[in-house]
Amino acid sequence: MYKYFINIFVLFVFVDGFSQEQQKDSVGTSKDSIVYKSPYGIRVGIDLSKPILSSIKDSYTGLEIVGDYRISKKFYIAAEVGFEEETTQEDFTNSTSKGNYIRLGFNYNAYENWLDMNNEIFAGYRYGFSIFDQTLNSYTPNVVRGEGNGIPYFPVITNTTASTTSLNTHWSEFVVGFKAETFKNVFVSVSGSYKILMSAKEPENFQTLYSPGFNRVFESGTGFGFNYTISYLIPFTKR
Repeated sequence: MYKYFINIFVLFVFVDGFSQEQQKDSVGTSKDSIVYKSPYGIRVGIDLSKPILSSIKDSYTGLEIVGDYRISKKFYIAAEVGFEEETTQEDFTNSTSKGNYIRLGFNYNAYENWLDMNNEIFAGYRYGFSIFDQTLNSYTPNVVRGEGNGIPYFPVITNTTASTTSLNTHWSEFVVGFKAETFKNVFVSVSGSYKILMSAKEPENFQTLYSPGFNRVFESGTGFGFNYTISYLIPFTKR
């Protein structure tokens, strides 16, 4: 009789131990199968460099709104819309450009986030377009002096004002930068860009020296840009 009870007790201990091992394996499997989903939605913000530059530089005024929309794990549709007014002082000219611009394109995130992080190291492309007016505030010809450094062959003309409206420029822009989530749904980003001018409508008897959105226009038709932005994500879903 005692032997019968001992056998039952040993069987019970074995079954209970096996059951506990199965539960541990199940919990471990459940933990390993946790999937962290990333938020998808519209992110909007402002380029902080423009108001800062406006406050410290009398010849400049600007504002830029930035935004992007996540379409896949790595790709974002991106856009920037802004306004700029810049007075450019050269050796013989002083001119002011004022107008609006838009840049449209995409970003590719090359950074692999851990768990539920949502940071970016990105590269991208933009097509840029601006419409603006340019005013020639003053102009002094680089005249040739007469014989013996005497009376110039051409008179010196200054303070001549001439405005041209509805000018435009088109350009391509390659962007690199990083974006970090500092608080929940709040992102800070730093990026730089290399711009290539595609076309520019020039004013009569002058040239475009500054284009809103493109910045200073050099003879090479290339330029650089810098952005320091803060933005907020409005999440629609998680995937």
